[in-house]
Amino acid sequence: MLNLHEVYVFLIAAETENFSETGRRLNISQPAVSMQIRSLEETLGMDLFYRSGRHISLTEAGRTLVPMARDLVSRAIRIEEEMACLRGKIVGVLRLAYSMASGKYIIPRLVAGLRSQHPDVQIVCSVAPRDQSLQMLLNGEVHIAITNLREPSKDIEYRPFATDRIILIAPPGHPWAQRRVIEPADLTECDLILQDEGSGTREALKDKLAWHNLSLDSLRTVMVLSNTEAIRIAVEEGIGAAFVSAVVAAEGIRAGRLVPVTINGLELAQTLYLARHTGRPATGAQAAFWDYAFAPENASLRALTNRPVVASDEGGYDTPDVIIARDTH
Repeated sequence: MLNLHEVYVFLIAAETENFSETGRRLNISQPAVSMQIRSLEETLGMDLFYRSGRHISLTEAGRTLVPMARDLVSRAIRIEEEMACLRGKIVGVLRLAYSMASGKYIIPRLVAGLRSQHPDVQIVCSVAPRDQSLQMLLNGEVHIAITNLREPSKDIEYRPFATDRIILIAPPGHPWAQRRVIEPADLTECDLILQDEGSGTREALKDKLAWHNLSLDSLRTVMVLSNTEAIRIAVEEGIGAAFVSAVVAAEGIRAGRLVPVTINGLELAQTLYLARHTGRPATGAQAAFWDYAFAPENASLRALTNRPVVASDEGGYDTPDVIIARDTH
């Protein structure tokens, strides 16, 4: 019969492709890792890794075993969690994936609230491109994804959670910062910093520009960055103006390092979804998180993220992080 711990050690070794790193993660010695892998190979009657000095790589048998081993370990963990739930206790590891900058502002608030009710739940977050986040969900690597991409799938349930406003920001002293309100055609007149291809912000901007007979090619793009925080910093340094999530710009606006610019007839937003796999039973921790995220008592979270942009006492501006979407589920 298979030894579950050996299977778990195999999964870590398959991920790291390094027995020493596997030992470090599991807090055991490298010889102990080698011994447990060898024991599993003897039980199965075939090699799971090619070995070449300190380098290892999966054999065909090893690659075949990985998804089955992952499923076996997940089921074992689920058994433990379900037995704990029967004792009236929510425990376990909840794995989340998110793909957009606003996610890292939303998740801590949700996690803090969840853990105030269920302190034994451990949260593991992964940051990945939005298509990869959904693939991780389909593969069973995460329980819930927070994404602005809604790829049709019979196995994924999407539920609107928030509307993330995208705003135009400029550094103080910029011509647009002085005017505060511009026309869509004005976007072709000054340097802009754009997010890279495939981002939700870029796609939303592309669609809205088309309504005004403009395109991304018509803009004076001086820099393309993949990280939204880096874009914010570039704007603060005076390189150009940029479209970013309101939550990313909030601190800089409040501090007076950034100025929000209104564009007549051009408002940008993207819906943020919580997504879960419908083909797998929800763990206790997953169900608790999902219920908490959409619970009516989270009115305080909705109120916090639903404030308009107004002048602050310090001379800057207050801006909402995100606007929580009306739940029609």
